[in-house]
Amino acid sequence: MNDDQKLHEQADQGAAAGGVAGEGAAPETEGGSELDRLAELEKELEEVRQHALYAQAETHNVRRRLEQEKVNASAYAVTGFAREMLSVKDNLDRALVSVPEELRQDGKLGALLAGIEATARELEAVFQRNGITRIDAMGVPLDPNRHQAMVEIPSEDAEPGTIVQEMQSGYMIKDRLLRPALVGVAKKP
Repeated sequence: MNDDQKLHEQADQGAAAGGVAGEGAAPETEGGSELDRLAELEKELEEVRQHALYAQAETHNVRRRLEQEKVNASAYAVTGFAREMLSVKDNLDRALVSVPEELRQDGKLGALLAGIEATARELEAVFQRNGITRIDAMGVPLDPNRHQAMVEIPSEDAEPGTIVQEMQSGYMIKDRLLRPALVGVAKKP
């Protein structure tokens, strides 16, 4: 194909597309159609920007929630195990409380009791290292988020609603309730 043939083809294509430039083709400036198209494109651009911002915010929120769930999962992973260990602690405490004073003075049983007391102290230290703390109960007002009232006890010395007896110790794991304290609450006689 020579240069003349190429020029004729280009002219034919231009004519088919609406004529040769300068022959009856008017630029689209009438009625603001270019301005309308520009405004429409700006509107679409703004919508795309908004969608991108929303998607970015949602991604940030999902990431933050996942990080918080990961922190909670690791912080409270020992909850089931800790609940089971509380019964071991209760049994050690009951064993120590049940030993009469005259048996504590016995040399042979004294070493056994010292071993049981050391075990109870070590278990308490392990609880502390893992964020497991005992709930204060005696002499404080009943808190249904931490205490479970089992009985009402007539008392002239304590204000009604004050805990006067602790039947079982309660524990927290970090900021969550692990086990409520089972308590007796004062009432007017």
